[in-house]
Amino acid sequence: MNNEQIKQLEKELWDSADNLRANSKLTAAEYKDPVLGLILLRYAQNRYEEAKIAIEASIPEGPRGKRAATQADFLAAGAMMLPEKSQYEHLANLPEGDDVNEAVNEAMRLIEASYPDLAGILPKNYQELDSDLLRELIRVFNKDSVKTLKGDVFGRIYEFFLMKFSMSGAGAQEGGEFFTPPSLVQLIVNFIEPDHGIIHDPACGSGGMFVQTGHFIKDHSKRAVNEAIKVYGTEQKSNNTRLAKMNLAIHGIEGKIIESNSFYSDPHDLVGKCDFVMANPPFNVNKVDKNKDFVKTDKRLFKDVGIPRADNGNYLWIQYFYHYLNENGRAGFVMASSATDAGASEKLIRQKLIETGAVDCIVAVGNNFFYTRSLPCHLWFLDRGKRPENKRRILMIDARNTFRQINTTLRDFSPEQMEGLTSIVKAYRGEDVSKQFTSNSWLKEHFLNGKYENVEGLCKIVDVAEVEENDWSLTPGRYVGYSIELDEGFDYAARLGEIHSELERLNSEANTLMQHVLKGVI
Repeated sequence: MNNEQIKQLEKELWDSADNLRANSKLTAAEYKDPVLGLILLRYAQNRYEEAKIAIEASIPEGPRGKRAATQADFLAAGAMMLPEKSQYEHLANLPEGDDVNEAVNEAMRLIEASYPDLAGILPKNYQELDSDLLRELIRVFNKDSVKTLKGDVFGRIYEFFLMKFSMSGAGAQEGGEFFTPPSLVQLIVNFIEPDHGIIHDPACGSGGMFVQTGHFIKDHSKRAVNEAIKVYGTEQKSNNTRLAKMNLAIHGIEGKIIESNSFYSDPHDLVGKCDFVMANPPFNVNKVDKNKDFVKTDKRLFKDVGIPRADNGNYLWIQYFYHYLNENGRAGFVMASSATDAGASEKLIRQKLIETGAVDCIVAVGNNFFYTRSLPCHLWFLDRGKRPENKRRILMIDARNTFRQINTTLRDFSPEQMEGLTSIVKAYRGEDVSKQFTSNSWLKEHFLNGKYENVEGLCKIVDVAEVEENDWSLTPGRYVGYSIELDEGFDYAARLGEIHSELERLNSEANTLMQHVLKGVI
């Protein structure tokens, strides 16, 4: 199934499910968890059938024939061993007179009993749905086109539904915070290349960073995802924690997700241990209690300047991400645009961070990348294992004018732009990306010599001394400048004269009109 076919199927499934909701009394928030639960069941069935064939073929013949497949066999294959009453086909074939609502609840309970990590996570409130509506929903995800879907494609459909629910505001306090746009997640993953070791997201939302990491490993490594990485997530909100655990399950990723508040706890105890940290934290959070004993002695903060006086948590998050990293660790995270220039105590923390040599790259992202808010943001990248020649250098990228317009309110990076931005970072790190610079249209448009160079308005490699001269600012626009493309065939001077003449005429007419008004009043 190609990309366009997947997109069409995503749309068909969403439209079918959303039309059913529109004709019911349910809100999008009430509808979200039951629908995502059915997608999980359908996906689990697909993976079960796919894995069953491979597992049975791999079991050797013994004196008494082949042994029966076990749960461990299915786990090794990245699948669940489903009880019969949890299999989607069982639910789809229930007689009309059977209680379908209780049957789905039972299917969820049986899975949780078999897999303790999912205990209390799966939706079991299907009695709240009209039984006819539920039967129709089961049919939506039982089409022939859905039954044959493989894991990655089904994972995309799950992510698509998460995105659509986020756009509708379903269960997304403060504007869709449980879902980070795939375009930004993919750029973070492309830049830090998380292909091994411990991966941590202390504000993991629905687990999108982990899922994209799984895609990256499958595309770039011969190792199985669960052999290559260990996943740890922390999430404050109960609903988001459930979404994250379901998201990992649907993608066959093993991980430990804990419901906790990262401002006042470090439940995984990962300071100095992480190979990669990724996050889209809730930035500009006010009223963090910095007088708590845990905050005052937090190992994730710089000892001498660690507690910012400003009433938001931005510079707490930034310090967490740095201190979680091991000596060669990399981090990539979304942060409020105001943080790169914040003053007072926050500037002192930023200076301290820059002086460690770990700040690797800052990317300015324009408006309308998030689904339910239009604010710009910055992506920060840290690397504690930078090559020596980059220790006192930072790559600044101003990507505010780099985007693909999806509709009137939403933007993302096109595949060509994504590859281009990634190639800029690789070139800065000394990797050979000459092929990309001569074949990628977006790169050829900006880098006329077919190799990396500082480009006005787009990118510049900056020495820390220059950053110090600019009051420790990490705002890319301060360094890359701006460029104006002039049309050599256009007479700008003549046009400027015409504008001035037009302005004088309008001012004269306005003065005359005002005189007439005043005379009439007098």
